[in-house]
Amino acid sequence: SCTIVRNMITGKVYNSRWILERALRDHALRINQSLVKAASEQLQKFIPLIRSATELDSLRGLEGEAAAAYFSAFDELILSQKVDFIFDGRNRRPPQDNVNAMLSFAYTLLANDCAAALEAVGLDAYVGLLHQDRPGRKSLALDLEEELRAPFADRLVLTLINNRIIQDKHFDRQESGTVLLNDSGRKLFLKHWQEKKRDEITHPFLKEKLPWGLVPYVQS
Repeated sequence: SCTIVRNMITGKVYNSRWILERALRDHALRINQSLVKAASEQLQKFIPLIRSATELDSLRGLEGEAAAAYFSAFDELILSQKVDFIFDGRNRRPPQDNVNAMLSFAYTLLANDCAAALEAVGLDAYVGLLHQDRPGRKSLALDLEEELRAPFADRLVLTLINNRIIQDKHFDRQESGTVLLNDSGRKLFLKHWQEKKRDEITHPFLKEKLPWGLVPYVQS
């Protein structure tokens, strides 16, 4: 279990750092370089600690610290519609702002894709390693999702915001403070989600081209 989880979290931290490094490369003049660079360097320091960890609890702690470092710079990656899309940290159950509403929706879609991929190859999506088993929770799908969050879900969310495809009008706000995509927002998001799944990448291990939509299956 520890060996598999180490690989999953290493992949997550590596991919999260790649998102930050890409922003430094492509948008250096539009972001707080020192803040983003500091977060990237912090993620880099986590990788050897993760690779040498021998207990699941310590791995969970390192994963949480790495996620906090990554999200501390996430607001810098939002380059347009800054008034409507302010990110002041991750919140969920329920999401309380537009960015978190999009992230939560994306992670739910990704977890469902991962669960389907696991079951397609004969693995039980409910038996997790990093995420502990709970009744009704697809824990192994949540494990598999971790390394794909940044390069697939987060990057799509940023693209939809920065290209002004999703706007403030695509959200509903409830009296409780919950913010959710409305019907038109979900339809628009799902359209671009399916288009993203058709994009081709070269798998770094297999060295073969495949659509993003097949990556959870290949990883499974």
